[in-house]
Amino acid sequence: MTVQVGLIGAGRMGATLAHHLAFGVDTAVFTAISDPNWEAAQAVAQKCGVPHVYADYREMLARDDLDAVVIVTPTNTHVEVIKAAAAAGKHIFTEKPLALTLAGCDEAITAVETAGVKMMVGFMRRFDPSYRAAKEKIDAGLIGRPVMFKAVGRDPGRTSLEYARRENSGGLIADMGIHDFDLARWLMGSEVERVYSEGGCLVFPELAGVGDIDNAVINLKFTSGAVGNVDVSRNAVYGYDIRTEIIGSEGALFIGDLKNTSTVLLTRDGVLHDTMPGFMARFPEAYAAEIADFVAAIESDRPVSITGADARAATAVALAATISLDEERPVLLRELA
Repeated sequence: MTVQVGLIGAGRMGATLAHHLAFGVDTAVFTAISDPNWEAAQAVAQKCGVPHVYADYREMLARDDLDAVVIVTPTNTHVEVIKAAAAAGKHIFTEKPLALTLAGCDEAITAVETAGVKMMVGFMRRFDPSYRAAKEKIDAGLIGRPVMFKAVGRDPGRTSLEYARRENSGGLIADMGIHDFDLARWLMGSEVERVYSEGGCLVFPELAGVGDIDNAVINLKFTSGAVGNVDVSRNAVYGYDIRTEIIGSEGALFIGDLKNTSTVLLTRDGVLHDTMPGFMARFPEAYAAEIADFVAAIESDRPVSITGADARAATAVALAATISLDEERPVLLRELA
């Protein structure tokens, strides 16, 4: 069978996923696209050969021939779009995070369950070849029992002040750390039970005016007894820096590299190599694979790989870590239940 798919949101990430829908999944038919920015929607449609363009996603959802939608709208709109798509009987792929609150997560999950449709959330790092290989090695017992998790998530520059507002993105910890919180649960095979955060505006003082920070460190305690640490930053001027370590009782795994290519220049002045410029360059295979996996789940009528419950759990860690930052204390996840 083929799966008729529509895209809601034609921004930078929307354009990326549109490319994979159009050219990377043989069983997907990219039927329609919607975005209130008509020019952006038309531009993506022309590049990807999409025949139907809408300014209002609700009009697109009314199409009887549409099986599924990919949602790449602003974070604070995810819940309303998910509920509308579910009510229209469409299967759903949504970019992370599922919602900015646990109540929002629950609304989205309930809407999907009531409608009887599938929903997958875009934690694409689970589809990156290096992370998938690490998960396989952990599950095979090659490093013994996971006892420590360490993640680095650093962007090369500050986001816009409007996006940095918590009501729009959730703030630094939720926006950037949520990928690492999802990886922590997945790779360690355990839930997070307690967090403690430290952070501040150390480079971009203007972020304080919109309620955000530019650097943070979050310590994690897992229900298994394992410990972890995530650091997130908006001022990695040297490049996009995404790395993860898992220490086990019998070994360790290191994932990620600063280098974009394997070329290293050695001269009298020192040793130089390039660095990863951004997430598009770091995770192209992962973005392609997650969309293919979503379509395959619809085609074969199997469960999706990353569920609403997974997304809710990662959101809970992000919210607890943000509360910890604000209140300067350790926060137990059960406080948010």
